[in-house]
Amino acid sequence: MASGDDRPVVIFGNLRSASLAWYCLIHDSEFKVAGFTVDEAYIASSSFEGLPLVSFERLESDFPTRDYRLLIPTGYQHINGLRRARFEMARQRGYDFVSYVSSRASVWPDLDIGDNVLIYEHAIIQPFARIGDNCIIRSGAHISHHCQVASHAFVAAEVAMGGEGRVGEQAFIGVGAVLRDRIRIAERSFIGAGAVVVQDTEADGVYVGNPARKTSKTSLDASGA
Repeated sequence: MASGDDRPVVIFGNLRSASLAWYCLIHDSEFKVAGFTVDEAYIASSSFEGLPLVSFERLESDFPTRDYRLLIPTGYQHINGLRRARFEMARQRGYDFVSYVSSRASVWPDLDIGDNVLIYEHAIIQPFARIGDNCIIRSGAHISHHCQVASHAFVAAEVAMGGEGRVGEQAFIGVGAVLRDRIRIAERSFIGAGAVVVQDTEADGVYVGNPARKTSKTSLDASGA
C-alpha cells in the first residue's frame, strides 16, 4: 500500500513464501525490493532471486533501519510463532514494515489493516472488517463484514468467513475452511483444510472435518513445531 515513504524493502526469507512476496511486489506494487534476509544458520548463498541475501542477526550493517523497511511473509510454522518472533524482534530493533494488498483483491478504500500484512489476489475483504498486524490473507479468501482477524494470524486460500466472526492471535485457518457467522476462533487454533466450523474453538486446539471436531493434537504439533 502506498504511503509516501519510498524506502526500499527487504524481504525476510529464502524459500517459496519469500519468492512469492518478491514477485508480487515487483509486478504489482510501487515498492522496490533491495534484498532478502534470513537467520544466519539458513544462509547457503549470498543471493536470492538475484538480490543480496544477508544475515538477519546483522541486518542493520547491510540495510540500516533509517533507509529500509521490512516485509516478513513467512508461513504458519510453529503456529505462526516464527513470523511473530521475527516481526517483534525487527520492530524492537527499529524497523518499519510495509503491507501489500494485491490490485486484484476486492477491498474498500477505508480498509483497516496493520503492519506487515499481505493480502493476495482475489481475496475479498468486506466493509468494517479489520486485519491486525503481521497477518497473511491468501488468494480467494472471503473475510465478511465486521469480521476481525487478530495479529499474527494466517488465513489460507478460499477460506469463507461469515459475518462478525473473529480469528484470534496466531490462529491458522486452512485451505477452503468455512467459518459460520459470529464464530470465535481462539488464539493459536489450527483449523484444518476444508473444515466447517460451527462452534467456537479453544486455544491451541486442532479442528478438522464437517462439522469440525477437536482432535487430540495441539496446534503446535499440527503446524510443524
